[in-house]
Amino acid sequence: MEKKSVIIDCDPGQDDAIAILLALASGEEIDLLGITTVAGNVPLVLTESNARRICELANRTDVKVFAGASRPLMRKLVTAEWIHGKSGLDGANLPDPTMPQQDQHAVDFIIDTCLAVEDNTITICPIGPMTNIALAFMKEPAIIPKIAQIVCMGGAVKEYGNTTPAAEFNIYEDPQAAKVVLDAGIDFVMMPLDVTHKALVTKERLKRLKDLNSPVGDVCDGMLDYFNRFDMTKYGFEGGPLHDPCAIAYLIDPTLFSGRKVHLDIEVLSELTMGKTVADWWNVNDEEPNAFVCNDLNVEGFFDLLTERLGRLK
Repeated sequence: MEKKSVIIDCDPGQDDAIAILLALASGEEIDLLGITTVAGNVPLVLTESNARRICELANRTDVKVFAGASRPLMRKLVTAEWIHGKSGLDGANLPDPTMPQQDQHAVDFIIDTCLAVEDNTITICPIGPMTNIALAFMKEPAIIPKIAQIVCMGGAVKEYGNTTPAAEFNIYEDPQAAKVVLDAGIDFVMMPLDVTHKALVTKERLKRLKDLNSPVGDVCDGMLDYFNRFDMTKYGFEGGPLHDPCAIAYLIDPTLFSGRKVHLDIEVLSELTMGKTVADWWNVNDEEPNAFVCNDLNVEGFFDLLTERLGRLK
């Protein structure tokens, strides 16, 4: 499998943190060009510092972290401290980062990185609101042909929303940005709640991470023990869903996932259904498919991959 040149755009968030760790441990498949951060689960000042904390935990201070948009394109910022805690990484107990935040804005980093390569070279992996990506596309449309694929975590198709009855958090946070990215015509892969609600961190799977007997394993255990509580209490799940690592796992081994190429659209007008991802699963509108929407995964294979890779980080 050819190694992918990847930019991760994120809003850490415990599940973002696990996704970053998975990418950092997967150098055979992922050449991580940089991490860009956006306001989402918590405000920007925390998402960018949290990304640096995770890089330091993995002893990867060589990875550059860039702060981006502090609010959505057109809407008021909505954060999710009731799930992630005030820090965004509650349960981790990580020290303040010492590696520097980069001076360049995340949007300009995305643009410069894309312009410097051949067409169809870069994979962008948005696992938070897509504000930075949309801003980059609008500021410099010439980067669009440089991007081979967008692999995002977001949306809900047959599942109910987790932020409104209709919408998942990442898309609801900035639906206008998500629509700009989707409509750019790039090969688009979406990991909706339909998939991520199957990737549950049960007690047994959490114990496997704790049993790594490493600083990374201990931090993952603490973060996910905290993170699990919300979904287990609210939804009656057996554990918390690992939303964002699904997108990274797809980059590493897409055979773990199944889905369908469909026509996808995003609601940006109705407040009642704002941010709803509308997938024409049965092609009733006879429109050209524009997205691969995942709807299932090999759960045990996913957790085997995650545990083995995180075990590499000492």
